[in-house]
Amino acid sequence: MIETVFRTDAVPVADRFDLWREVLTKTKAAAPAEISSDHADDYWAEIRLMRLGAARVWPAGMRPMRMCRTPRMIRQCDPEVYHLTYALRGTKGIVQAGREGTLTPQEMHIVDSSRPYEVHVLAPGRARAVGLEIPKRLLPLPLDRVDRLLTRRLSGRDGVGALLAGFLTRLTEDTGSYGPADGPRLETVLVDLVTAVLAHHLDHEAALPPETRQRNLALRVQAFIRQHLGDPELTPSAVAAAHHISVSYLHRLFRTQDTTVAAWIRRQRLERARRELADPAQRAVPVHRIAARWGFPHHAAFTRAFRATYGLPPSDYRHETLGASPAR
Repeated sequence: MIETVFRTDAVPVADRFDLWREVLTKTKAAAPAEISSDHADDYWAEIRLMRLGAARVWPAGMRPMRMCRTPRMIRQCDPEVYHLTYALRGTKGIVQAGREGTLTPQEMHIVDSSRPYEVHVLAPGRARAVGLEIPKRLLPLPLDRVDRLLTRRLSGRDGVGALLAGFLTRLTEDTGSYGPADGPRLETVLVDLVTAVLAHHLDHEAALPPETRQRNLALRVQAFIRQHLGDPELTPSAVAAAHHISVSYLHRLFRTQDTTVAAWIRRQRLERARRELADPAQRAVPVHRIAARWGFPHHAAFTRAFRATYGLPPSDYRHETLGASPAR
C-alpha cells in the first residue's frame, strides 16, 4: 500500500491553490475538472493518497471550493470510476444526472466520473472527508441500478453504512499498521463493503455473488462481537442467534481467520484489556475491574489467559509497561 502526502502549508502561498488543483486532479484517478475557490489567494488543504490495488482512498481537508467536470473533460479522459465521499466535517453540495444532493457529516454519496457534475464544498471553515475511487468493473452491480443512487445521501451512522464508515476511519487513522502487500487484500474488503452499501439501498443484495455476501456477513459478525466484548454471555451460540445463522455456519465464516469463533472473541477481549493495562490514565483501576469490563468475570481465568498470550501475568505486564511513571 502506497501513501502520498500533500499539504499546502509546505509550499509558498502564491503556489498553493495551483498545486492543490494539480494534486487533486491526479488523486481523483486523473479525472480532469475545473476547480476554483474564493480563497485561492491563501488556500489551505491537505490530502493523503492510499492505493489499495486498483482502488484509491484519500482522506482530505480543505477550505471551501467549487469543482466542475464538463462533457468536454469527460471526452478528454474518463477513468470510469465511481467516487464515494464520506463526510467528517462540513457540508458539500453535489449536482449530477439532473439531481441535487447535500452531504453532511456521517453521510456518504456517490458520483460517476462518466457524467458531468458540480461539487461545492460549503463549509465556512475547514471541511474534512474521506474520498475513494473504485473502478466500475470491480462492482458486481448493474450500472443502471447504481445510477439511481447518484447524489443520494447514504447514511454512515448505522447498518452496513456504519461498517463502511468504520473501515474507512480505521484505515486512514492507522496507516502505519499496513504494508504494500496489504493493499490488494484491503481492496477486496473495501469493494465488498461499498457493494453492500449500494446493494442495501437498492434492495439488491440477493444478486450479490455468494463470496461477497459471505465476507460482508463476516464483517458484520466481527463488528457485533467488538461491540459486545464486555458481555460475559457472548458465546458463539449467542453470536449466531443474533445473526439468524447456525453455529456451524458461523464457524465456517471464521475459517479464513485461521481461528475459532471462541478464540477470536477471547483474543479481542485480551487485546482490549492489554491496551487499558498499558494506559497511564487507567493505572489506578484494579486489574480485576479491567478484566470484568472486557468479559472476564473470573480473575484467575483472566490471569491464565493473559499469561498464555503475552507471557506475563497482567499485573506484571502493567508494571513493566508503565514502570514508575505516575498516573495522569
